[in-house]
Amino acid sequence: MVSRLVLVLGDQLTPDLSALREADRARDVVVMAEVRGEAGRPKHHPKKIALIFAAMRKFAARLEADGWTVAYARLTDPHNAQSIDGELLRRAKDHDAKELICTTPGDWRLIQLLDDLPLKVTRLPDTRFISTQEEFESWAEGRKELRMEFFYREMRRKTGILMNDDGKPEGGKWNYDHDNREPAAHDLFQPKIPRFQPDAVTQEVLELVGSEFSDHFGDLDGFAFPTTHEDAARAADDFIANRLPRFGPYQDAMLTGEAYLYHSVLSPALNIGLLDPLDLCRRAEAAYRDGQVPLNSAEGFIRQILGWREFVRGIYMMDGPGYTSRNALRHHRDLPWLYWSGETDMACLSEAVRQTRENAYAHHIQRLMVTGNFALLIGVDPQQVQEWYLGVYADAFEWVEAPNTLGMSQFADGGMLASKPYVSSGNYIDKMSDYCDGCTYDVRQKTGAGACPFNLLYWWFLDRHRQRFEKNHRMRTIYATWQRMDANKRRQILSDAEAFLARLDSGAHV
Repeated sequence: MVSRLVLVLGDQLTPDLSALREADRARDVVVMAEVRGEAGRPKHHPKKIALIFAAMRKFAARLEADGWTVAYARLTDPHNAQSIDGELLRRAKDHDAKELICTTPGDWRLIQLLDDLPLKVTRLPDTRFISTQEEFESWAEGRKELRMEFFYREMRRKTGILMNDDGKPEGGKWNYDHDNREPAAHDLFQPKIPRFQPDAVTQEVLELVGSEFSDHFGDLDGFAFPTTHEDAARAADDFIANRLPRFGPYQDAMLTGEAYLYHSVLSPALNIGLLDPLDLCRRAEAAYRDGQVPLNSAEGFIRQILGWREFVRGIYMMDGPGYTSRNALRHHRDLPWLYWSGETDMACLSEAVRQTRENAYAHHIQRLMVTGNFALLIGVDPQQVQEWYLGVYADAFEWVEAPNTLGMSQFADGGMLASKPYVSSGNYIDKMSDYCDGCTYDVRQKTGAGACPFNLLYWWFLDRHRQRFEKNHRMRTIYATWQRMDANKRRQILSDAEAFLARLDSGAHV
């Protein structure tokens, strides 16, 4: 009987993957490959590469123990074609296979690559999501605006999570964001995330990545991500018991030297298939119902998965391969070098880049309101921003990263995902962090050499895009404030902003 190939990608490490369920372990061949074509497009953070390679090797061993034939290519294997399509064609020749079974990738480039193969390709839906794509598109059809909040309510109804027997949301409200905006303070007793010491397999991968990808942005030292389903489950247990109770009020907080606070840091494991999203939501709900976790914390965490994660995936898959080329605001400035070096007098940006370099991680407010906010205010080409986020974060895969970056952070999709651009002055960062306390710039200063650049650039951005946004119902009062401001002060702000941007574009330290 002729074998079929079964592709398992590095973010599809799930035992009940649809491609594996469709395959026959008695005759089919699972293909897995560590390839430079993916690790270097863009240049991914070394910790991200190490996470994926180590988890892939362990998952391949698990499949073999379960009776599967696995054709696994390590990065330095002499016959490795160094691309997904090249490896599939090589394995098809080796096994005289004419057919490929795969689960739909979360990247339109890979979808098109697989569809173009000279093989019979059976591409199956990715059933690891809570909503099917058909459900999402049915919900979206005919709507003037697509807003996560309303999709999230449908997902709550579908799953019954945090719903009462009468069909109403637990506690009488769908969303407890109002209770989740507290700044944090340094706490000697703050729980730490669990760290998983590298075993022999992971250590071998770390040595490989350190040797082969030394020119990539990011530190490899201190690698401690979970790389098996069992370790990921232990990480989830630890989060629910020790950090979820205080996650809600402090989920937007930022502190110097504290990369994680009360965040789960489960997204890297979740996005490569080591955790199940619906199971995580149900476990958070159970902790609430058992009295271990307050409702605002449980709901806030569940909304990130059941609401936001599902919503952005639906947007990405529905809009198609053209989504990543969107640039509604026509921004074309190059991404500043400080995003790689962290060398800036702006304490918030310096801290966010440092944490990213060290950990391949920054939480959602650091990404949205620090690095993303600054890039949007100065008008960086959104494709360059998107490539940076895709490369530097361990949880970034295009289906989730592109809508978050291009839609939520950069408003490059013109409002498909967000109702307004997420821009702010330095005041928001000052309120939610301690970054401003030791900054060279003064967050309270609105003009002049020592003024916080966010204060200047905020008004510069709004003035530049006034025609587009002044009638936005969520921004009218902002423009009214700008209009009431003394004309000389407005001119000074815009002049100072232009001077700052000139220094930035010249390569000067800012």
